[in-house]
Amino acid sequence: MTSASSNPPRAPGARRRRQIRRVIRWTVVIFAVMGLGMYGGYQYLLTTSWGPMFTLFADGYREQHFQAMDRVLPSVPVRGGGTARPLERDLRTLPDTYLFQGEERSTEAFLERTETTTLVVLRADTLVYERYWPGWSEVSTATSWSVAKSVVSALVGIALEEGLIESLDDPVDRYVLELAGSGYEGVALRHLLTMSSGVDFDEGYESTFSDINWIFVRAMAFGEPMLDYYRRLARLWDPGSYNEYISSDTGVLALVLARATGVPPAEYLESRIWGPAGMEGDAFWNTDRSGTEIGFCCLNAVPRDWARFGLLYLEDGVVAGERILPEGWVARSVEPEAPHLQPGPNPDSHWTFGYGYKWWIPEDRQDGEFTAIGVYGQYVYVNPRHGVVVVKTGTDPRFDHHDHESVTLFRAIAREVGG
Repeated sequence: MTSASSNPPRAPGARRRRQIRRVIRWTVVIFAVMGLGMYGGYQYLLTTSWGPMFTLFADGYREQHFQAMDRVLPSVPVRGGGTARPLERDLRTLPDTYLFQGEERSTEAFLERTETTTLVVLRADTLVYERYWPGWSEVSTATSWSVAKSVVSALVGIALEEGLIESLDDPVDRYVLELAGSGYEGVALRHLLTMSSGVDFDEGYESTFSDINWIFVRAMAFGEPMLDYYRRLARLWDPGSYNEYISSDTGVLALVLARATGVPPAEYLESRIWGPAGMEGDAFWNTDRSGTEIGFCCLNAVPRDWARFGLLYLEDGVVAGERILPEGWVARSVEPEAPHLQPGPNPDSHWTFGYGYKWWIPEDRQDGEFTAIGVYGQYVYVNPRHGVVVVKTGTDPRFDHHDHESVTLFRAIAREVGG
């Protein structure tokens, strides 16, 4: 995403705490590397089950790993209901070009430049375009990365409707008692939904010792439950005052779901959405080594089922006359509910895209559109005016630079093939 220039008020000592954490992490890694060098351990790890963890995001490996995440991380199944929702076929061609920043650009060149692996387009329940790049097919399980956050949002809506969550204004530690005394104490669930918790979590993907990278080291290398990591996070600013994209908010929200419903998120997803919505394939959700779903990412499914998930939102949460999502939940999810969540230049947001309940709102929004976005180029884009859903997966290392252009292409596709 493209960040806006803003300087939110930070809690005293926040920068110092981050510096101390980085020093500790460097110390751990230095000693680990020394130990590995002493015993030739690095080459050994690459030949064991740990190998994929060391090459997960490396050039030449992403394509292989992103469709086989069950071999990279532990996982639990999400089974389909046995009867897939049928999709009609009326295959069309994509527009050859689209206009971006006043320049006519090639669709094919952009798809190649962003390392696209699959592209699926629906017009309502009709498949109008489907393409799989070499090494991928209709049965490949595409990892979602942060697209999974939008699924967690859907599950929260269902739990709220069922009365398992009483209110979005409930504090998180009402459900996850272990978070009392942490930066999350007293934070309302709606602030988790809107990435507004105010908790200090460094989402810098390119920084080796950022929280988003270190949480995986702690969870996978040392077997630490991610909940233990969340418990150590501090408060940076007042909840509900600033929109900062931090994955820990959704990780904690998934823990709330588990406590509120009494079942793991994968099981709740299977019974409330995956089966009833007619997904054609079994999915799987990666977990930490304690067996708890990584709520902020790592739900894996075939591309057509990602398209069916987008279709669920396009059709207001109803499938074949059966209401899957609560009435009104889709509308609430895709309309920013507070000033700090509005799209465009915003002093109270780190981003120029707006934000709903785990859905992104383009800053120059058209046609009521909204999109789920995952790192390395994963998208579920919904265009209500034209009745179109676009699913794009990829391995794009420059994903943050391509969100605006991707949305521009999706709009061109929606106008070309939509109603």
